[in-house]
Amino acid sequence: MKSRIGRLACWLAPAVLAYGTAALAQDKPAGYPARPIRIIIGVAAGAGADMVARTTAQILTERWGQNVVVEPRPGGGGIVASEHAARAAPDGYTLYQSGFGILLQGATKRVPFDVLKTFEPVVRTTQQPYILLVHPSVPAKSFKDIVALSASKPLTYAGSSGPGSRVHIGMERLAVLSGMKAKHVAYKGSAPALLALMGGEINMAATSVMSATSAIRSGKVRGIASLGLKRASSLPELPTIGEQGFPGFSIANRYDVWAPAKTPRPVIEAINRVVSDGMHTPQVVQRLAADGSEPAERMNPAELRKAVVREYAELERTVKELGLQFVK
Repeated sequence: MKSRIGRLACWLAPAVLAYGTAALAQDKPAGYPARPIRIIIGVAAGAGADMVARTTAQILTERWGQNVVVEPRPGGGGIVASEHAARAAPDGYTLYQSGFGILLQGATKRVPFDVLKTFEPVVRTTQQPYILLVHPSVPAKSFKDIVALSASKPLTYAGSSGPGSRVHIGMERLAVLSGMKAKHVAYKGSAPALLALMGGEINMAATSVMSATSAIRSGKVRGIASLGLKRASSLPELPTIGEQGFPGFSIANRYDVWAPAKTPRPVIEAINRVVSDGMHTPQVVQRLAADGSEPAERMNPAELRKAVVREYAELERTVKELGLQFVK
């Protein structure tokens, strides 16, 4: 864990300093920030989400000269963090970073509040597509082959972090759309799932582009599709699932920064602009690519809210259609 944080500090500081110099002409809201800002996350320090949050924090710190700290509050599958952030004052000094988790918490009624009324989306920071892999013993070269094979014998697959994960729900949705017959097998995380695939315990797995790239190059798995909206830069030869008959469909990990509802609009817009600009500097883009991520598509707060509302509605529909049950 210490090595990951140390590695982040080594590449981030010069990159953000370069960004800060270029962005000095941008205005910030009058009188803001006047004290430290905190970014709450639902995982322990050292995790991938922590590294993304620290990138955001450093960009804001260097741009505005005010300390921005990351506050891990792990537990309850992210619920501890989201409930704590939901109680914060809407003054711009408490932000909350979450990926798919906060929408899932709302869609499955695992939190005692309406997610879209309690929080306002501020900025989408990074994204990382998942890659669909198969064991070499599976005679499939395309997703069409996968669907055909599953008609005679249902296949098994694993996702990133077990039941209710972005991969689990996304793959179940893809199965409905395509007619693929596949059974989800739960593992404690992406690493055990990938090892299980390499060992032939399961037929398929969807994992991060960084893990998938290494596994494909080792020859222990075969790539079938990028589950992002575009081809992965590290696997340009691998077609997207959209190119294979399902345009617009994607399964990707991404992180959004949220603020308590009624946070002043000028603050939300300023954070959106500064963080978006910082994430797209060449230095940060290069380093994110090394970790299999990339800056998210630029969206202003209004555009991001429309995207989140659409994603939430799709998730609610999927949970209902698939009859997925989650323990509160």
